[in-house]
Amino acid sequence: MGPHPAVAAIRLAVRRVLHDVITECRRNAGPDRPAEAARRPAHTAGSPYAEAGTGGGSRTALPERPDTPLVLVACSGGADSMALASALAFEARKLDVRAGGITVDHNLQPGSGLRAAEVVTRLTAMDLDPVEAVAVHVGREGGPEAAARDARYAALDAAAERHGAAAVLLGHTRDDQAETVLLGLARGSGIRSLSGMAAASGPAGRYRRPFLQLDRQTARKACLVQSIPVWDDPHNIDPAYTRSRLRHEGLPALEKALGKGVVEALARTAQLSRDDADALDTWAAEAELSVRDETGRLECAGLYALPPAVRRRVLRRALIEAGAPAGSLFARHLEEVDRLITGWRGQRAINLPGRVEALRQGGRLVIRQS
Repeated sequence: MGPHPAVAAIRLAVRRVLHDVITECRRNAGPDRPAEAARRPAHTAGSPYAEAGTGGGSRTALPERPDTPLVLVACSGGADSMALASALAFEARKLDVRAGGITVDHNLQPGSGLRAAEVVTRLTAMDLDPVEAVAVHVGREGGPEAAARDARYAALDAAAERHGAAAVLLGHTRDDQAETVLLGLARGSGIRSLSGMAAASGPAGRYRRPFLQLDRQTARKACLVQSIPVWDDPHNIDPAYTRSRLRHEGLPALEKALGKGVVEALARTAQLSRDDADALDTWAAEAELSVRDETGRLECAGLYALPPAVRRRVLRRALIEAGAPAGSLFARHLEEVDRLITGWRGQRAINLPGRVEALRQGGRLVIRQS
């Protein structure tokens, strides 16, 4: 008899990502990689990588070889990330992968250090190695949710670099994706924001999200049937947080008004939007070459002839290249710069984040540090 359907679903999702990571690592290793390592199949009995016993029992630890990629799971102790950790531990026993775990202590709640230590204990019991808890200081810039996210990703980036990890798995589900799309809609963001979270993101695609096609209940069910303890973060039900209100009030209201299937539809919208945004980004990268003169300056006439969606992408790329922080560039900034092209009335220079200014001179758009 096979595993419970929920368990099978999370394992399959993780297996697919691990295969991708292994393939990419082998490709990046180049032709000098030992042929034996490239051919080695999943761990077999009698090899130093063999699983001890059957049915998911303990296993002999993989040696730290340069051609054996390390994959970390970011685990908060909640159902999504614990289900992810259990699937990673199971699948890593059968593949040429080392598996470890990182939990981030945000120090935002009493007893957070103790909970982080409990997560470390549970991950270690799954035979993950290395496993560590990382404490961070959460600032205030951008609001509490954004500040916590920034601190968390900084800690995960540092851990990945410290351990030489090929990838870090994140437990975001289809429900999280739907919430992200709705938050983008509420902010009046563009199509890139509506595309939600990518299956792979970060430096060299470091962050992988295997569960974007799975709902939150599947992950919770997988923990339940495997008797995996989980921790429910009280912040997830605290109405002080925007995402919490959306999760417990906004989405249920939408489903009541529009019927079931809203989450699936929003997740599908995210994927369609991402495909469109990727295509427009490619178009913009190619178009930028055609609207620069021999000195590299942007020609306003050439920019004017581009479709607005492509032109704004060219402008955004140019502003970031000049030093404007990507996270601080908003639609209103791009609209002001765009008016230098489409609504020129002799405007003065426009001041932008990162001490960047944009002005029109002699039919050229000049973007520079002020």
